[in-house]
Amino acid sequence: MNFTQQQTAELNVLINFNLDSTLNGIKVHSTATTEMRDAVKRLYQKGMLSSIDGGYLTSLGHTAAEHAQTLRLLLANTEQLA
Repeated sequence: MNFTQQQTAELNVLINFNLDSTLNGIKVHSTATTEMRDAVKRLYQKGMLSSIDGGYLTSLGHTAAEHAQTLRLLLANTEQLA
């Protein structure tokens, strides 16, 4: 089973969060792509973001972002080994 386009868009949002501080959020402006605005809205509805236009990661969102960012690093390192 592959990631859907929606899941990929959500992962792309999650990897943009700075996990070093809970005081860093994101704001998705109206100029963002529809795909990104929709991904942020879904993450908010899933309880991972504090605001429908981004905001801060919730506890669940922080965990998801950690996993997404770790997976991204693992895949990038694996590509370098090939």
